[in-house]
Amino acid sequence: MKNTSLDSLNLFQLPKIEDPRGNLSVIEKEVIPFPIKRVYYLYDIPSNARRGGHAHMEQKEVLIALSGSFEVLLGDGKGKKVVTLNKPNIALMIPAGLWRELENFSSGAVCLVLASDVFDEADYIRDYDSFLEYKKEL
Repeated sequence: MKNTSLDSLNLFQLPKIEDPRGNLSVIEKEVIPFPIKRVYYLYDIPSNARRGGHAHMEQKEVLIALSGSFEVLLGDGKGKKVVTLNKPNIALMIPAGLWRELENFSSGAVCLVLASDVFDEADYIRDYDSFLEYKKEL
């Protein structure tokens, strides 16, 4: 996954069932491009806080703004891209090998993360310079 580039990002729509009583979106195994092994969510985040600040060597993730909005800053060691998530039926698939930081959280923002693996500290690269070195080792 060292050669993963920003071109491998995938922003996609979740199924949305519209109803006058409120909308419903569904996440089933066919919707997410990997088996989900861990689910977690970020909430009560101060507007000036940053989350993430790491890359994964193997783990893939899908991020969804269940409520509010936030920005996802992504990097592949060569370029950077910012994706704003602000709709609960839009998902961002982040493959392994990309740096990510989350910032500019709106009041009440909730970020749902669907991960391809259980927590494993050895899979994290938490220092940006180390990430750049990792990407150079192609």
